[in-house]
Amino acid sequence: MQQAISTSPIVSPSSSSASVVSRRAQPGLLSVVLPAFNEAKNLAWFLPELATKLQGQARRLELLVVDDGSKDETALVVHGLIQQGLPVRLLRLSRNFGKEAALSAGLDAADGDVVLTMDSDGQHPIATALEMLPAWREGFDVVYGVQTGRRASQSTARRGYTKFFYWLMQRDSRFELPSDAGDFRLLDRRVVLALRSLPERARYMKGLFAWVGFKSRAIDFVPDARAHGETSFNFMRLLSLAVVGLTAFSKVPLRMVSLLGFVVSAVSVFFGFWIILEKTLFGNPVSGFATLAASITFLAGVQLLCLGIIAEYLGRVFDEVKQRPLYLVQELTPPLDAPEEL
Repeated sequence: MQQAISTSPIVSPSSSSASVVSRRAQPGLLSVVLPAFNEAKNLAWFLPELATKLQGQARRLELLVVDDGSKDETALVVHGLIQQGLPVRLLRLSRNFGKEAALSAGLDAADGDVVLTMDSDGQHPIATALEMLPAWREGFDVVYGVQTGRRASQSTARRGYTKFFYWLMQRDSRFELPSDAGDFRLLDRRVVLALRSLPERARYMKGLFAWVGFKSRAIDFVPDARAHGETSFNFMRLLSLAVVGLTAFSKVPLRMVSLLGFVVSAVSVFFGFWIILEKTLFGNPVSGFATLAASITFLAGVQLLCLGIIAEYLGRVFDEVKQRPLYLVQELTPPLDAPEEL
């Protein structure tokens, strides 16, 4: 049986409290993880600005760009910034593995005492990131951004199925999943170590962030306008991510299949008794082919729907059993040199 992984050493309460206060007052290294897919134009201006505004927040700073199989000049731009002396590192994946895998790769490679995760398109405000650091120094292990104003711009249908998704996720759940929070987060080192210990391949990072727990605080923010390009997240990708989240964190769809089977069976029995009563008491003739065909078609549809839901869960089991790596690294620049002690 796999044992639980401890994320902190056993020390006396007094020494532990003193060391935590000292570490949070001035962290040794602040790591910023930025998954990127075809974001060369945005990285060219965003990384220098980010480095300038975060300087002084820790003794050292590293901006870790995770190139998720970009087809543009993302890697070339990052190498150019490294040559200019910016505190930037590059982690290139061998192909496009998706944002969840890229974010996991960045967390695995980040060496910081505190780790900030941001989008590389510049829409996560740096000012909000600067607000997160004081909250972390106050003792919060996770500080996450909550995007405001997005519901008003969404259609009624999208608001409806988004609400239904979160309802499914929260049913019988022991952790809270904030509805408007994403990957814009500040994580203490022990939270990063906890996330690294999770073995599953089906990565729904928003759910994993919530599942590990720890003391958390939310900060509202309004996203900045995207300077270049368009987002690669369309409806189908969002739907696929929602299916991953449901099958990774919720058994409610399976229970709904059981409930649906019970309801259909109960209705069928009731309908059968009704036909018998009509024939016995009123002498009405039993309906013919049309009723039988409609019933068979309906039951076939219900069965296919149930099989599809079960197949999604079975597919997740298949992916986990294969135990393929979550990502493959093509290139990783070395850690930044620590400044010499005087």
